[in-house]
Amino acid sequence: MSKTKKGFTLAEVLITLTIIGIVAAITLPSLLVNVNEKAWNAQKKALYARMSQAIGEMESVGGYGSSNDETDEQIKDGAAESFIIDGLSKVYRIQNVCNSNNLTACGIPSSIITLNKNVINFPTTLNELNSYFTKYPNDRGEEDYTLTLDTKAAGFETVNGESIAVFYNPSCGSNVTNTWSYVQTKVCANMIYDLNGLKGPNEVGKDVGVITVFFRTNSVVVAPNPLPSNASTSTAPSYSENGKDAATICAQQGDDVRLPDIDELGSMSINYNVLGMQSGYYWSGSVISSGKDGLAWRQGMSVGSRNRIKRTESNYIRCVKR
Repeated sequence: MSKTKKGFTLAEVLITLTIIGIVAAITLPSLLVNVNEKAWNAQKKALYARMSQAIGEMESVGGYGSSNDETDEQIKDGAAESFIIDGLSKVYRIQNVCNSNNLTACGIPSSIITLNKNVINFPTTLNELNSYFTKYPNDRGEEDYTLTLDTKAAGFETVNGESIAVFYNPSCGSNVTNTWSYVQTKVCANMIYDLNGLKGPNEVGKDVGVITVFFRTNSVVVAPNPLPSNASTSTAPSYSENGKDAATICAQQGDDVRLPDIDELGSMSINYNVLGMQSGYYWSGSVISSGKDGLAWRQGMSVGSRNRIKRTESNYIRCVKR
């Protein structure tokens, strides 16, 4: 009896390899994106933890800020560098420091992509970061606050490979809780970081993010990681009316998603242009009192005002990742 040998023809092998190649071309980019995002998220959390610890230690080694003996011009030119060299470097390992004219030498890109996919020039002064630092309307009388100097940014590199630009406010105040205030009176330092320097994609939400330091004493450090778009308009957290509960709406976006607290929203307002936020008022998860007539904090994006308001009111919601 004759025996026949069975196998694949060359055409069949080529067709199979072609199909495998097409499937790989479709799936591999998304897999690489997921891998990169997991690595970036882990690096962000590690950077935030290190920076929070360092800021907490700065007060014990002399604090931060410019000398009262310096002129306005000296403060404008050197306040951010002073924050880095005379304060942060005492408690945090820094490799290289650059002034506002040479930020790229510290791996800081000349332009970045915002959350809403716009390409913007990297800010180099406090006023370029957000113009309300020097122009905000102080017409309510609750704040005795002198408009801050338009200080220049400075940059540095960490031993872990991150590039960080610092924007320093020499007029930042304490954590005074009242019914109305402007967040720009509370921020002392704001940082925009790039996890891998000039390599790219230089995009907010991926390798680019923000860290903000509030209050001259007993500082609070936040690093919000907002989702790309607003979730909804809703009543405040923990008060449900017609099923519209702000905290629940964020929780429904994912297990690692929540409503930001008032200081995280303040950071998002300060970084309004960098993040690509929309104007309007946003609910925070900072609840003051319970019940239908209870109050919660909300944050304005375009001018920096924050106030307490009834939880039955409607405001925008922008959720953040944990």
